[in-house]
Amino acid sequence: MISASQVKELRQLTGAGMMDCKKALTETNGNMEKAIEYLREKGLAAAAKRSGRIATEGLVESYIHGGGRIGVLIEVNCETDFVAKTDEFKELVKDLAMQVAASNPLYVSREEVTQEVIDKEKSILRAQALNEGKPEKIVEKMVEGRIEKFYKEVCLLEQPFIKDPDKSVKDLVTEKIAKIGENIQVRRFARFELGEGLEKKSNDFAAEIKSMTSACK
Repeated sequence: MISASQVKELRQLTGAGMMDCKKALTETNGNMEKAIEYLREKGLAAAAKRSGRIATEGLVESYIHGGGRIGVLIEVNCETDFVAKTDEFKELVKDLAMQVAASNPLYVSREEVTQEVIDKEKSILRAQALNEGKPEKIVEKMVEGRIEKFYKEVCLLEQPFIKDPDKSVKDLVTEKIAKIGENIQVRRFARFELGEGLEKKSNDFAAEIKSMTSACK
């Protein structure tokens, strides 16, 4: 039998409704971990339906790191002004700005990467594989695998989330869509680094930001 305390705990962990939590626990025989996974799957399905809605409200957030060494501006859209003013949405936008500061993506999503850039990267990856002495017949598969890694490096939504590397930024946004109940879109961002393009001492800004976020938990 599923207890009220179990339902309450699951609700606190996921933000899902009480009846949904009870059903998830019932379906998974009270297993909390599996119940969270069950709700996530259901939430993701609901979020997918919302992803086609028009999102024109939202926030433009700024984030400055290291006493002014790195600055980020990011625009994240939602459907209503009401949601834009919630702490949940504001926290998401702040996290996304920190992500851009730490991981320095070049694009929001893989759809923004031009075919010219993709072809050039594949050419480089193909040459690398051949130089490594890999057989021609497996080179193409290797290139496809490595181009996926390339997307995770340069596309914000594909990157591992700095506060929880087990999930991607896209997963984070989708979870928030499911929880908040509105479509959320990362529209654009700009990242500025002091002295960028000039010769200077290298600093691990990503490590600094990750350390700072860990300290804030």
